[in-house]
Amino acid sequence: MRETSPRQLPGSEGEHRVQRMTGTSERAERFYRDQMLDHLNPRMREFVARQEMMFIATSDSRGECDSSFRAGPPGFVHVIDEHTLAYPEFRGNGVFASVGNILENPHVGLMFLDFTRERIGLHVNGRTTLLEDAELRRHVHGLPQPEVPGQKALLWTVVHVEEAYIHCRKHIPHLRKVGRDEAWGTDDTVRKGGDFFGARDTPKRWSEPAEPAYPG
Repeated sequence: MRETSPRQLPGSEGEHRVQRMTGTSERAERFYRDQMLDHLNPRMREFVARQEMMFIATSDSRGECDSSFRAGPPGFVHVIDEHTLAYPEFRGNGVFASVGNILENPHVGLMFLDFTRERIGLHVNGRTTLLEDAELRRHVHGLPQPEVPGQKALLWTVVHVEEAYIHCRKHIPHLRKVGRDEAWGTDDTVRKGGDFFGARDTPKRWSEPAEPAYPG
């Protein structure tokens, strides 16, 4: 759970310090009071259940951050109850940056943005538990099956909700959904984007030959 001030306000001490510096404490307290929950109310649960994408923020034990994107059919993020939701982890590129961070630091921040219907967002922050597919299905009924035949979640990230609050629509663009022209779920490298940014042939410190060691 995040640290709270003596008055038990949500948010971090850093937030509160900046609010005092900028004179926005009263405005922030109004937002905490009116818009922030420690669970998912019915409208939030309905909102999450129909989303087809989300953004994930994690950090490792040193505070090094990573952000990631997830997408799937409505319900791919499964709302278990007002305090818990879960989403599947597939093989992807095999890096598992988000899951690796979670192993070191269980805190996670999720951002759901509806660009096409409501033009509104929902922040969900909490602590996570990683469970294997079979283990979670033993305890939770109604988990969605993979959309791609033969695909299987290697793990599920189970999020125990600590904060849930609105992201206003002020600067969320209104987008129009089109049909799926791509091969959804494909593992073909080229169709997934290949080396779009030309990284393969760009020198990088972790792939350069090590300097020869000479006896001193």
